[in-house]
Amino acid sequence: MLDRAARRRLDPLLERWAARCIAFGLSADAVTMIGFGIGLVAMLFIAAGHDLIGLALLLLNRTADGIDGAVARRTRPTERGGYLDIVLDFILYAGVPFAFAVGHPEHALAAAFLIFAFVGTGTSFLAFAIFKPDAPRLGKAFHYLGGLTEGTETIAFFALVLLFPSTFAVAAWIFGALCWVTTLGRIGAAMSALR
Repeated sequence: MLDRAARRRLDPLLERWAARCIAFGLSADAVTMIGFGIGLVAMLFIAAGHDLIGLALLLLNRTADGIDGAVARRTRPTERGGYLDIVLDFILYAGVPFAFAVGHPEHALAAAFLIFAFVGTGTSFLAFAIFKPDAPRLGKAFHYLGGLTEGTETIAFFALVLLFPSTFAVAAWIFGALCWVTTLGRIGAAMSALR
């Protein structure tokens, strides 16, 4: 829901960082892998109960996720790069609640529900891209089917629960329910578009 507005504000900064990465000799795939490595370390800190360090690293990971696309657009975007980017994003999105459950086992059921909801948003998103490859891509590797809970909202959710861990259970149940609203909306849009 907020991704396009967030991108309008962030893209100029990401473009400047992308130019620096290119000057340093980094490819888009390299930025993707570095960002994913940072995300894995964030998950380790979260699992160890160091939520603020985990949040800082997660924000760095999400920044790298924006930079890799800017690097690709300035150099040579590839389907392989687009594939790698989205797969690693979805692994990280499921990994953060898992790591939180490891560090805060009292919230494991809420984390499981959130991961379940993320499967719904992820599959409804990716399946549409498979069956509607001719849909407008808007500068991306494939068409992004929007929804109530997109990347910006997910990052805001992660920031909230890592800053205030005691809110995780309630926030995860609410955010997971909103993810299911997104999933149902995407299924409806896809069923209409694929007639």
